[in-house]
Amino acid sequence: MNIWIAVAVTAAGCYLVKLAGLLVPAGVLERPLVQRLAALLPVALLAALTAQQTFAAGQSLTLDARVAGVAAAGVTLLCRAPFLLVVAAAVLVTAGVRALGG
Repeated sequence: MNIWIAVAVTAAGCYLVKLAGLLVPAGVLERPLVQRLAALLPVALLAALTAQQTFAAGQSLTLDARVAGVAAAGVTLLCRAPFLLVVAAAVLVTAGVRALGG
């Protein structure tokens, strides 16, 4: 029964957050600082999620093949490669490091 309470509380919280976003006055949303933060926030969240998924295993720091894959993706991004090539480089380098490492 506790799971259903958690589900109901989460649903209500999501609804209230969405409602709060709709109640923000238009003047606040038109400020340059708010617009700049709104543009940069998704990039920062995605970078944080990528870092957490790459370097963490449970409660500890892990350096394994994923790090090499992200590094390869970073290098190909610096070379302004197309997105599919970036993903392919990351996959190939990660698989290669795992194959060599056992």
